Amino acid sequence: MKKLAFLVASAFAITSCANSSNTNNQYDLAKTQEETMKIHDEIMPQVSIFDKDAVTIDSILTNLSAIKTAKPNLDTTNTRQELSQLKSNLEDATDHMMDWMKDYSADSTTVDYANRELTKVKDMKAVFDRVSKEKQEILKKY
Repeated sequence: MKKLAFLVASAFAITSCANSSNTNNQYDLAKTQEETMKIHDEIMPQVSIFDKDAVTIDSILTNLSAIKTAKPNLDTTNTRQELSQLKSNLEDATDHMMDWMKDYSADSTTVDYANRELTKVKDMKAVFDRVSKEKQEILKKY
C-alpha cells in the first residue's frame, strides 16, 4: 500500500512539474512572439519609406546632368556609385523583410523557433537602422 501511495504521489508530482514547465513555456513563447511582432511593427512603416526613397534615387540619377550643371564640382561617377549602392541597400532591406514575413510562422508552438525569429527580426532592425542613417546622410546632399 505504501508503494502504491508513493507511486501515486510521484506521478502527481511529475504531472505538476510538467504542467508548470508547460505553463512557463507558453508564457515564454507568448512573450517572445509579442516582442518579435513589436519589432516587426517598428520596422514595417520604413518599408514604404524605403520604396519611395528608391524612386527618389532613380529621379536623382536620371537628372544627374542637370544637378551637375547646378553643382559643377559634383563628381558624377562617385555620386552614381554612391546612390546606386544606397538604392541596393534599401531594396535589400525591404526584400529581407518581405522574405521574413513570408517565411514566418506565427502558429509555431516552440520557444526555440520563436527565439530564432526574434534574433532574425532584431538583426533586421539593425540593418534597417543602419540603412536609414546612411540614407539620411546621402540624400540630404540633394
